[in-house]
Amino acid sequence: MEKKTCIAMVPCPGQGHLIPLVEFAKTLIHQHNNLHLTLLIPTLGPPTPSIKAILNSLPPNIDFNILPHISIQDLPQNVHPAIHMKLTVTHSLPFLHEALTSLNTRTHLVALIFDVFSSDALHLANQFNILSYVFFTSGALTLSFCLSFPKLDETVSSQFIDSTKTVNVPGSIIPFQVKDLVDLVLYERSSEIYKIYLGLCQKLYFVDGIIVNSFTDMEAEAIRAVQEKTTFVDSPSVYPVGPIIGTGSTSKESQMECIQWLNNQPPKSVLYICFGSGGTITHDNLNEIAFGLELSGQKFLWVLRAPNNSASSSYLMGQMEDHLSYLPSGFLNRTKEQGLVVPSWAPQIEILSHGSTGGFLSHCGWNSTLESVVHSVPMIAWPLFAEQRMNAIVLTDVLKVAVRPKVDDQSSGIVKHEEIARVIKIIMEEEEGLQIRKRIKDLSDAAAVALSEHGSSTRALSILAHKFQNI
Repeated sequence: MEKKTCIAMVPCPGQGHLIPLVEFAKTLIHQHNNLHLTLLIPTLGPPTPSIKAILNSLPPNIDFNILPHISIQDLPQNVHPAIHMKLTVTHSLPFLHEALTSLNTRTHLVALIFDVFSSDALHLANQFNILSYVFFTSGALTLSFCLSFPKLDETVSSQFIDSTKTVNVPGSIIPFQVKDLVDLVLYERSSEIYKIYLGLCQKLYFVDGIIVNSFTDMEAEAIRAVQEKTTFVDSPSVYPVGPIIGTGSTSKESQMECIQWLNNQPPKSVLYICFGSGGTITHDNLNEIAFGLELSGQKFLWVLRAPNNSASSSYLMGQMEDHLSYLPSGFLNRTKEQGLVVPSWAPQIEILSHGSTGGFLSHCGWNSTLESVVHSVPMIAWPLFAEQRMNAIVLTDVLKVAVRPKVDDQSSGIVKHEEIARVIKIIMEEEEGLQIRKRIKDLSDAAAVALSEHGSSTRALSILAHKFQNI
């Protein structure tokens, strides 16, 4: 019997990295069902119930193998989440080797697709003599910066000391201040996190291709920059296949309260507030958002997480605190007719696609950004960490589908409630907000075209699948 053509996929820890790869796998199988995919999943502790539900609902052509857990006690403590993400995969390499050996025996294994933080798996692809691809979960402009960074490090690394200096990223029509770049470059050059990020960027040049979750009409110049060989001479082929987003929660019970509440609100009247799967804000800013919501008088649905001075404090490890206790005294009573506060998590796809949702106060993570674009919801940009400041600048200054509140005190990062109320009213009420709404609707239409039968992203995916099928 002829062995089935198989592709192995290696995500890294973090829901924001696993889910896009899962959705990409589902899209690939849907369009090219003669392929077989196997997810090999490194884990830092047991998977959450929501991750289990996602994996257990995969179509027949996609298998998954949750690798033995890596103990957080075996990893450095009090470090950037990116270090834990990368080291979890590094510690899982023996288990990955074993799983790939088994797959290679049972199937016609042709390729290994891995997250950028899982790129230690590259040497396994070389060992098994199979194709290697990075699935890049951020946008094309961030990819362009990553491809640029090794040369920047060699030639002008001193500029990263002065956060007010500017850097020209290939494919961007505006320069970025150093302080707004991917936050991993802001560490000391001798630090472990800086070295890890530099190593990840260097490895991008040694894979067979890079799959980026973006589409031409959203990032035309950046995609052109990473695809053409004039700027990045030795870079691999780049396949823009986005927007790849989640299809929604698998749990009806978990979304019932939110959706029932939205069902009773007027069209486009509700501001949705969420800082992603693990972002946190300070207690001072939590209070300012609460007072800003009150002052604006706008309806809101707020996914509340316990505050923390570290913006990424709960990215890999969830919190079990009583989140509502951090709200200003009397806030819930004063706003009970105005809004709904839910702890930790809400069904974001269902909320953004709901007719009552009119705006999104977002941390500008790439997944949330794409979800907002696809569902045509204008944004208030409140970036926290990783590449989110770069995303925010593109959304506000280039695409002009978001507004950004001004920080009152740069050292503390506090945004005053009067400023929060001002940007809420812009998005939800004013003429400027209507123009933003029109622009994001046009971008949403372009996303649908990219994913259509003859769209640019569908063509890119077909080219990629053809490579797999002809090995």
